[in-house]
Amino acid sequence: MSETGCRHYQSYLKEHGYDTYRVIDAYFSACVNKDARLKKATHCHCFECGSASIQLYACLHCIYFGCRGAHIHSHLRAKKHHVALELSHGTLYCHACRDFIYDSRSREYALINRKLEAKDLQKSLGWQPWIPTAKESNLLLANSRRRLVRPNQTIGLRGLLNLGATCFMNCIVQALVHTPLLSDYFMSDRHDCGKSSHKCLVCEVSRLFQEFYSGSRSPLSLHRLLHLIWNHAKHLAGYEQQDAHEFFIATLDVLHRHCVKAKAEHESKSNSSGSSSGTNSTSSSTTSSFGQCNCIIDQIFTGMLQSDVVCQACKGVSTTFDPFWDISLDLGETTTHGGVTPKTLIDCLERYTRAEHLGSAAKIKCSTCKSYQESTKQFSLRTLPSVVSFHLKRFEHSALIDRKISSFIQFPVEFDMTPFMSEKKNAYGDFRFSLYAVVNHVGTIDTGHYTAYVRHQKDTWVKCDDHVITMASLKQVLDSEGYLLFYHKNVLEYE
Repeated sequence: MSETGCRHYQSYLKEHGYDTYRVIDAYFSACVNKDARLKKATHCHCFECGSASIQLYACLHCIYFGCRGAHIHSHLRAKKHHVALELSHGTLYCHACRDFIYDSRSREYALINRKLEAKDLQKSLGWQPWIPTAKESNLLLANSRRRLVRPNQTIGLRGLLNLGATCFMNCIVQALVHTPLLSDYFMSDRHDCGKSSHKCLVCEVSRLFQEFYSGSRSPLSLHRLLHLIWNHAKHLAGYEQQDAHEFFIATLDVLHRHCVKAKAEHESKSNSSGSSSGTNSTSSSTTSSFGQCNCIIDQIFTGMLQSDVVCQACKGVSTTFDPFWDISLDLGETTTHGGVTPKTLIDCLERYTRAEHLGSAAKIKCSTCKSYQESTKQFSLRTLPSVVSFHLKRFEHSALIDRKISSFIQFPVEFDMTPFMSEKKNAYGDFRFSLYAVVNHVGTIDTGHYTAYVRHQKDTWVKCDDHVITMASLKQVLDSEGYLLFYHKNVLEYE
């Protein structure tokens, strides 16, 4: 396929350039704004029969819209015009060649228009095919041999040595390694770090992914990863049993900060190379905060929580938004919900998103009536990440007693999160999620052991117990106690 279309299109470009194509595509195909949508609804109909059919064509030589088939063909033939734009999909058509044509520069303009459309409608961009860069093409050509992963193969499975009560770390690493989007990122060598790799946590995680998929079966030691996390999360230092959930959040935080810092350093070098050091000292504080950057951690794990506080006097609503990496769910009895204990993950989520009366002891100053009033507070999910992790709060700490809640909570293999969204009717996207990892804790609040179930391939589950990896059935997974549950989105919207 030619990258520059056919000879008729090249002749058209020499005479007219790209301006006509860009305007017609923006207004009648992509519809980049409200004005464009209004113009399309008003003027976009067949000049021959008046129909606004699904597949209309616009002549790029003159102002003419025609239905697919006889009407557009008769116009192009009579006027000796060659090029038209099919408006449903934004594809170019050459009447002389009787075929659709491809021009790389035209597609670049079309992609810009579709990004503007997506931004105006506040929706995700439609799927775009992967096109390798020059660097990726050279790598593919230089490494022609491929490793074929067949069903029931063990590639990607490695046991992890227990370095002394480090089962909590081993389980979280197994869950992260089997997170599809994260493995795609690190296996495609996307992390570019200028510093020494033995000081960068992200480099160490990237190395671990390479080790997991190297084909070796011997257990791995995570001493370097543990040392790096100790340096950046002092509260986790020491050979004592730690909480797996706390380690998970700390790991995401450290990875997030390393990614942001690496990006800032890379941009700083790029800026300093093009100008003097005194004119480009921009602050990176706007991108370094949690939930406000575009690093791989935020792309995969960050969602947005909406909190609505309703004044009981004037019914005024105060809404705030907070980013989250996981959702912590209470399991014990609560007086605010009738003392009922949840039995399923859905019960926990329903209780989490139910309106709660704050009571007279927790009055909040209403911004509308300017006085302290009783109110209700309700959580909902504004946006969902690609990976949702649920923390079942099994460890209860109070002034009277510390205990572990070992009650069985049923969790599904797949479920739809739409009922818990802030905008259930107008929410854009598919909110179905599938289970891919479960971290369990066996024992008491003082002594215990962590294990993990991970989905290795489709319908294939394994149990990870430090250095021992064994096959597991889906029933074993669903019958387990469950402490951390990891779900990934079934359908990804491309941005």
